[in-house]
Amino acid sequence: MPTPSTRPIRLGRIGYLNVLPLHYPLETGVLTGDFELVAGSPAELNRLMDQGLLDLSGCSCIEYARHPEKYLIVPGLAIGSRGPVQSVLLLCRTRPEDLDGRTILVSAQTHTSAALVDLLLKSHIGVTVRYRTGDATALLAAGERPEAILCIGDEALNLRRHPDYPVRMDLGEAWRQWTGQPFIFGLWIASREALRTRRAEILAGARLLIEAKKWGQANLAAISAVAAHNSILSEPEMRSYFDGLVYDLGPEELDGLTLFYGKLAEAGVIGSAPELAFLPLG
Repeated sequence: MPTPSTRPIRLGRIGYLNVLPLHYPLETGVLTGDFELVAGSPAELNRLMDQGLLDLSGCSCIEYARHPEKYLIVPGLAIGSRGPVQSVLLLCRTRPEDLDGRTILVSAQTHTSAALVDLLLKSHIGVTVRYRTGDATALLAAGERPEAILCIGDEALNLRRHPDYPVRMDLGEAWRQWTGQPFIFGLWIASREALRTRRAEILAGARLLIEAKKWGQANLAAISAVAAHNSILSEPEMRSYFDGLVYDLGPEELDGLTLFYGKLAEAGVIGSAPELAFLPLG
């Protein structure tokens, strides 16, 4: 059995299409390195990082805010949008302004999006709602019709044109309209403990992720064709989806992230807005 110092680093891979441009070169051998990919929803990867079971991972941006003492942010790498994100949606049977006192069904796979929709509804739109957790796809198939559904990732892409939900609030676009800023849904973070014990491997893994991002951005046409093969989205729709996403963590994205953390702190979701501490890649 490999010891912690000799095993490959454990790299968390968000199990959604939105990160395919980043992980495709790693999963197909275009780029190689000493890592073990562990796939999961953002909520699952948050838990594994918190428990010290992953070394480096894509995670909900709220996970970093909850435990900044445990993590360092991989610089220049994120998943977000500067407008419509298409795969983080509040699907409604009525207008969001009419949801006051109603109950929204929320996917258990999301942490950041649940916090964001609550901020948007309370502070931007001015309504207070209740939440329950459940599997939207299964409930709809069983004939249930919740008043509104917050869905993310591939499920959102699949349900976004559901005929019983004519009103769709794209959370990336709603945030942009409210604040004028990009929204960062996910970050890549490294375990501070893993960096202490396996510094060279963690830094090499982070650099490989950044190289993979650049490769993916340069090959979106080919990746869109692959992704559309087993999707309800056509190849042009898939390319439009990827083109609307942000994979960089530049000054504007950092401003949007800092603003979100400040609003979470004001709302009492987190104790205080965390300082952004980055992995030292040189």
